[in-house]
Amino acid sequence: MKKITVWSDGGARGNPGPAAIGVVIKEGENLLEEISEAIGDATNNIAEYTAVLRGLEVLRSRFGAETKELEIEWKLDSELVERQLAGAYKIKNPGLRELYLQIQDLRVHFPQLNFVHVRREFNKEADRLVNEALDKD
Repeated sequence: MKKITVWSDGGARGNPGPAAIGVVIKEGENLLEEISEAIGDATNNIAEYTAVLRGLEVLRSRFGAETKELEIEWKLDSELVERQLAGAYKIKNPGLRELYLQIQDLRVHFPQLNFVHVRREFNKEADRLVNEALDKD
């Protein structure tokens, strides 16, 4: 079984303001994919959710039906988003709820997906990708 580690981050300058996402996907030490994209004006939380959604889309595209055999540890520094995705916190914001539902639709393809909250200093690569996208825009 392939073990994949994903780090994701999202951020907005101004909150809401210009926003971007960063995602790093690795199998062991091998870098499989980096995503660095501006997403227009959004809040930090919308950007965090968008990073997860985009990362899942890329994994689904890259691995197809094989996603059911992937063991994925997904690291993000937003405790709120991690807890909401785990079902521990309710989602009251309609914009976040819509993204959450899109993520849930994709999660059926990833039965061994585990979200883990990490401190910011352990998410530096995804954060770097967010800032690169914001600096380009």
